[in-house]
Amino acid sequence: MDHAQQVQEATTYLKNAGFDAPIAGIVLGTGLGKMVEQVNIEYSIPYTEIPHFPEATVEFHAGKLIYGSIGKIKVIAMQGRFHYYEGYTMQQITFPVRVMHALGVKHLFLSNAAGGINADYKKGDLVLIDDHINLQTGNPLTGLNKPEYGPRFPDMSRPYDHRLNQLLLNAAKENGIQLKQGVYTSVQGPNLETRAEYRFLGIIGSDMVGMSTVPEVIVANQIGLPCAAVSVITDECDPDNLQPVDISEIIAVAGMADGKLSKVFASAIGMIAL
Repeated sequence: MDHAQQVQEATTYLKNAGFDAPIAGIVLGTGLGKMVEQVNIEYSIPYTEIPHFPEATVEFHAGKLIYGSIGKIKVIAMQGRFHYYEGYTMQQITFPVRVMHALGVKHLFLSNAAGGINADYKKGDLVLIDDHINLQTGNPLTGLNKPEYGPRFPDMSRPYDHRLNQLLLNAAKENGIQLKQGVYTSVQGPNLETRAEYRFLGIIGSDMVGMSTVPEVIVANQIGLPCAAVSVITDECDPDNLQPVDISEIIAVAGMADGKLSKVFASAIGMIAL
């Protein structure tokens, strides 16, 4: 069975399960789960029950697909995403984005936990991704060269939608929350970076670094799905004063900023129809 057929099977299953005409899709990153508290949940399905969905293997990712509404806007939220370092292919990682689009999603919001390379970033800061650098070794478009997948060579000159970015900036302002802007670099992981790697990332123009998001954004651009993404800065990556970081600390910092991020996302999604 080819990839397009798998997407169709998963889409049909979810439609039959009540996932009807969602407008916004949300991908929740590491340690970021409070967004579901902003959703009036109608259905919640474990990934393991959805045809062809990978199973989340990271212990701090819940592994559920949520359907409901924020105000009048129907939404789908991925409570837990997939990563290349888990051993999945890039096409498996981005499979849910294609399914959400097939279900009718017209706007995609993504979040992640990231290390702050920009010296102006502090733990707990929210940063709107203005652009990205892809240092992951695979690409989710490899091998998918049929017209139904989208253009073979999608343009990436502005991968993050200007209108959605502006909605997020407006939502942050309305809630009295500072939302910085910067360039996100995606690396393969799962290890954190060395001092020399942080220096390199800063030299090439990175403001922050993480292990996700870019594959989903590439696919969203291929299929014409407007997207925007926000990083939560969970650790400060100054190569001259680098301290050992434990993943539990990263999760804790993400959790403390989760409420702010959820307010911004919920407010922005509420503005979509305006």
